[in-house]
Amino acid sequence: MTGPRADLEEERRTTLERLTALTRDFTALVEASEGSNADDEHDPEGATIAFERSQVEALARQARRHLEEIDAALERLDGGAYGACEQCGRPIASARLEARPTARECIDCA
Repeated sequence: MTGPRADLEEERRTTLERLTALTRDFTALVEASEGSNADDEHDPEGATIAFERSQVEALARQARRHLEEIDAALERLDGGAYGACEQCGRPIASARLEARPTARECIDCA
């Protein structure tokens, strides 16, 4: 059986892997568009390079934000505050923590 620390550390590992892949994808998109004078704005074949780059950048930002949430949850775990609602102080239901291990608030306060 796993506990909150193991779950959070596993989620951190997978988030770091996702962030690494997204960073690699972003770099590849930038490199692919350098030196190109292609008019991808009017390409009927699909999304523009700028759109794809923007989409990958947004996903990377989302992964970085999630990584910050995981790190904050690990700090709460180390400090003994993990599982307590930051608004009302009551315990956060275990089902909520299982579904969202980075939860800072109980369902009522969320």
